[in-house]
Order: sequence, then structure tokens, then C-alpha cells
Amino acid sequence: MNKETFNKIFRANLILLLTLVFLSACNKNTAEVDAYGNFEADETLVSAEIAGKILSFNISEGETLKQNQTIGLVDTIMYALQLNELEAYYPKINSNLANIDAQKGIVLQQKENLETDLKRIENMKSTGAATQKQYDDIIGNLKVIDKKVEAYQAQKNAIKEELQITIAKEQLIKEQLNKCRIKNPTKGTVIEKYAEQGEITAPGKPLYKIADLDKIILRAYVSGSQIHAIKLNQACNILIDKGEKDYLEFNGKVEWIANKAEFTPKIIQTKEERVNMVYAIKIAVKNDGSIKMGMPGEVIFNEIDTD
Repeated sequence: MNKETFNKIFRANLILLLTLVFLSACNKNTAEVDAYGNFEADETLVSAEIAGKILSFNISEGETLKQNQTIGLVDTIMYALQLNELEAYYPKINSNLANIDAQKGIVLQQKENLETDLKRIENMKSTGAATQKQYDDIIGNLKVIDKKVEAYQAQKNAIKEELQITIAKEQLIKEQLNKCRIKNPTKGTVIEKYAEQGEITAPGKPLYKIADLDKIILRAYVSGSQIHAIKLNQACNILIDKGEKDYLEFNGKVEWIANKAEFTPKIIQTKEERVNMVYAIKIAVKNDGSIKMGMPGEVIFNEIDTD
């Protein structure tokens, strides 16, 4: 064998060896993956709480919002006018209460005077200086006074009830005014926006969709031979594609395991594997912004026994 032939055979064997090593590495990487799935997030659909024209709505898709942040306003004019009307009614109620107290005070003073006269008549009657009719007249007048006192008290109670109703109406209108302010219910990123400033909205009409993308969920599927070894809060590694060959790796933790099997989703497995029954799991992953909803992901459990 000459030197040139030897070199050709050596180069061919070297290429074959490197190819086998590469394929072995690829197969090893594929074998390490325990589950596949897609990323999703807990989405919140935010709706209007009150009907009216949207006076301001200062958000955009992709914007990050804080919890309880005021991001818009629905027209408040009708509720503001109703509130002004109620607040103007309070002086009238207080004036009516003051008038009744004054009238009741006069009647009570009359009663006090009659009680003094009654004692005098009783003394005079014992000596024969006063008649029975005089005594009876004073007793009758005292009964009339008592009826007037009861009537004034009933009027006062009715006005107090009216006052409580007015206070309740005021609280209701203030609550409606508060609902005119569009407040973001939870921290997250605006995924979709459905309304614009100047449009008319109504209770229950969606305004925008928000999701917390800092903590994203990988919904993956495992086989029946794997499920017994997977536990809640179990740690795992999550892989997403980085270019054609590389991966980005994240730490994950199992936070939900389905209690019944289902067919493998078509988007994940090959046609032959779709007929297999699998269990869904949810894995919480802290997102640095690299993971997007709908993106595929792979799972490698730290410890898993599939025997």
C-alpha cells in the first residue's frame, strides 16, 4: 500500500469516526429529553365595569403595567351630577330635623307648664278650691301633649331614615364614580388591546388582555411510565431553541399534574405517537424575556425513573 492510498483510507475513516461521534452526541441529547410542550401564561381579560364614553385609555400592547395602576377613565358626568344633587339635599334634611326639634321643644315646655298647673290644681282640689272639671281638663291637655310629642318623634325618625337612604345613595354613586376609573387588576404585560379612547364601552365589554410574563408556564406531556416518578415542586431543566443547534436552559418547577390521562396533542408528537395516552403537567419557569407564549420547550427532569 502506497502512502497516498493510506492517507485516503485514513481520511475516510476519520470522517466516518467524527460522523459517528456527532450522531451519538445528537442521539444522547435527544434521549435526555423527558417531555415536550409549549409555553403559556396566566392571562387576565380586563373588562369595563361601567357604561359610558372612554375619556382616556393610556396603554399599548407590550406595555408592562403595575397592579391597581389607573390606566383610563370612563365618562363621569352623570354620576358627578347625581352626587352634587344628593349633597345639596343634606342641608334640607338637617333643616327639617332642626324644625322638628324646635317644635318638639315648645310642646315639651307646654307639658312642663301643665304638670306644674296639675300639682296646683291637685292641692286646691283637696281643699275644695278647684273643681273636678279643672283637674280633668289639665289631664286631657297632658294627653294631647304626649300625642304631639309622639308625632314629632315619628316625623324625626322618618327624616332620619330618609337621611340613611340618602347616605346609601351617595355611597353607591361614589362607588360608581370609582369604577369609572379603569384600574389594572394584576401585574403583567398587555397582550392585546380591544378598545380605544373615544369609544363607548359597557360593563363586561373587554378592554384588553394582560399576562404576567415574568413567570411563564410550560404545559408539557409525559407518558404513563413517567408519571409515577414526577412530583409536585420537582425541579427540572427547561430547554428552548437558540438558533438551529443550540439551546437556552432555564430552571423550572412542577406546579400541577393532571389526575387523568388524555391523548397526546397533535402539535407535539409524531403521527404514530398521537394515539398514546399521556398526562399533562405544568412547569413554572422564571422568564428573562427570552421565552414567548406558544414557543415549544423541552423538559429534562433532574431525577426520573421510567422503568
